[in-house]
Amino acid sequence: MSRPRLLIISFSTISSDARLLKQVHRMCADFEVHTLGYGDTPDGVAGHFRVPDAFPIWRYDRASLILRRFRKAYWSNHAIAFAENALQGTRWDAIIANDVDAVGLALAQESVHGVHADLHEYAPRQKEDVLKWRLFVAPFIRWMCRRFVVKASSTTTVGQGIADEYARVYGMRPGVVTNAAPYSSLGATPVDDPIRLVHSGAALRDRNILAIVDAVEATDADVDLALYLTPNDPAFLAEVRARADNSPRITLHDPVPYAQLSATLNSYDVGIHLLPPVNFNNTWALPNKFFDYVQARLGVVIGPSPEMARVLGERGFGAVTDGFDVSDLTRLLDDLTAEKVAAWKHAANDAAADLSGETQVEIWAQALQTLIHAPARTEK
Repeated sequence: MSRPRLLIISFSTISSDARLLKQVHRMCADFEVHTLGYGDTPDGVAGHFRVPDAFPIWRYDRASLILRRFRKAYWSNHAIAFAENALQGTRWDAIIANDVDAVGLALAQESVHGVHADLHEYAPRQKEDVLKWRLFVAPFIRWMCRRFVVKASSTTTVGQGIADEYARVYGMRPGVVTNAAPYSSLGATPVDDPIRLVHSGAALRDRNILAIVDAVEATDADVDLALYLTPNDPAFLAEVRARADNSPRITLHDPVPYAQLSATLNSYDVGIHLLPPVNFNNTWALPNKFFDYVQARLGVVIGPSPEMARVLGERGFGAVTDGFDVSDLTRLLDDLTAEKVAAWKHAANDAAADLSGETQVEIWAQALQTLIHAPARTEK
């Protein structure tokens, strides 16, 4: 018998999107998977509808947003319109819509068993720290949640705090699929002298990277810091590079491919992420890099972000600063010892299997199996 046909929609470059690749690879075991998104065809899928790069999903008609003509804004978006045309005449057993923008399009398709919405963040407050976004984009996002997302057959999101907010505001009860990294068969390495600290991720000013640099330079502990940063903001990256060039404790490296990240980080001792709560999603973040550090068998030092602190507290593989300032991190680093870091690294090793992506993707698999075994829908 032929396998059920599954369409995965994501207005991202799926072939390089870590969360989407986990989703695609797992679903290929149970479904004939087709994808719609930007970029090249992901490995293993039966077909791919490629959205032109010239049609970015964020480019909604400004006048329609200001005048609150949200239906027009949505369906006139060039990416949505292209996708709607490309999918004409198709029929699916089920659809996964990734992020709020994809859900309306997914609901409009011929899907026998319905739509699962994977909500990567709490979309209505994504950039609430930006005034223009709050005034003109947030009402549109809230409209999409009310108009589309609540009609999905099932939902997931990236953390319990975000799931709780969707439940409180919209009455949904999303499951949680964290951004856990794939399992790496590594071990905890001996602690170096000096202790080797590392931060990997996007070169963005709101990631508090310079606070980490300042704390490393200020601490009395014998430590150094390596940075692996992607060039999201070239001007800011140049600023970080200048700081690193003038500090014997700081080294800035080129980013490495994601497939090599765990092995690269494994040579370090402690991963640091000090994410200030400038908006709702930063406050409740449970990001990829947190799990990357665990798979690399590192100790983890974070700010008092509740989701990360909860997981870290349950597993004991690191420490939480009192706040997000330079002085908060400096105080914690001042008390760092090789014995403490060694215990963290062994705790990360013990937690790695349970906190791996392989355990998380089964939540998606179960949600899709529930859809497939439900009665066929009688209408779109």
